[in-house]
Amino acid sequence: MQSLLYSLLAGLSTVLGALILLFVGVPGKRFMSILLGFAGGVMTAISLFELMPESLHHGNMATSLIGFALGCALMYGIDSFLPHAHMSRSDELQIENPTSKNGCQMTYKRTGYLILIGIALHNIPEGLAIGAGLEASPELGLMIAVAIGLHNIPEGLAIACPLRASGMPLWKIILYSLAAGLTMVVGTAIGLLIMNISPIFIGASLAFAAGAMVYIVVDELIPQSYQLHHHLSILGIIIGIMVGFVLF
Repeated sequence: MQSLLYSLLAGLSTVLGALILLFVGVPGKRFMSILLGFAGGVMTAISLFELMPESLHHGNMATSLIGFALGCALMYGIDSFLPHAHMSRSDELQIENPTSKNGCQMTYKRTGYLILIGIALHNIPEGLAIGAGLEASPELGLMIAVAIGLHNIPEGLAIACPLRASGMPLWKIILYSLAAGLTMVVGTAIGLLIMNISPIFIGASLAFAAGAMVYIVVDELIPQSYQLHHHLSILGIIIGIMVGFVLF
């Protein structure tokens, strides 16, 4: 029960991140550019500074590389089946009117869904990690839960930002953010059922999550942020990577 409580609290911090952004209101084009860049930088930092090193620690180079490649392949498969709509010019963005029906709204909604899927995926092995940490010692489990909870705050921002710009209702954004966070509890529950968690399995799962997140950053976040305002996009990416490095 202790591990489920820890994972629940860590997962709920995703909603906190979404609420922070929702209080700001509908973002403007410049604000959207820097936030998308920031989200991309944070997600890159999480993947490279936390998930991949932990994957190598629990497994080996082969399982880390295979897991990473499979995560990228899954997101490519999802990307192939979902409607594809990239903005061709930055002046096509009209997020000041989020209720208008245009390609930009579909692009933001699609981006938000892809971020949601990637975060939900990587929350499952992190839920496993919380359970594994508690099996080792209560202190380690708590430290892992706190660290995951901290990086779930900017992840909540990453989910809410494009969904809000697409005109999605606030209650639905909060619900989606909650759903992404609660997959961490699912991961912890799976770990409790398995009892003896294989370090190789944890390592491959962490790398899988890293691959999914990196694909989202490269295919969605950075290109769209750059199209909106290339200088602010670069600034957001740099700040996001620095914040991720400091936290992790």
